[in-house]
Amino acid sequence: MRQFGIGWGNRNMAKQFEVFVVKDAENDLFDIYSYIARHDTVENADYVFNAIQDSILGLSAFPSRGHVPPELERIGIFEYLEVRFKPYRIIYQVRDDEIYVHCILDGRRSLQELLQERLIRA
Repeated sequence: MRQFGIGWGNRNMAKQFEVFVVKDAENDLFDIYSYIARHDTVENADYVFNAIQDSILGLSAFPSRGHVPPELERIGIFEYLEVRFKPYRIIYQVRDDEIYVHCILDGRRSLQELLQERLIRA
């Protein structure tokens, strides 16, 4: 797990929370970037990467802006929140003054299916 790594800076935001991107979420982002670059253009991949990065950076100032994913709420799990950029769902957890981004998922796929795949890999 890296502290809001991947070379991303603070951008002079009034930082209230530290943001950590766990390795799985970093891999998700690189997979998204690679897929878009291969099947569309590098420019569009850069655009999506930067927009997701901005969404994650915004959590440091406004961590409560997300909502509990309905799939998790239905089974009584309320400790994770999500924000979206287009079809992508950024799933994170707030603990004290730290935010942990756990995954960045394609919202066109079933969250339950994606989480099951993730658990099988673990």
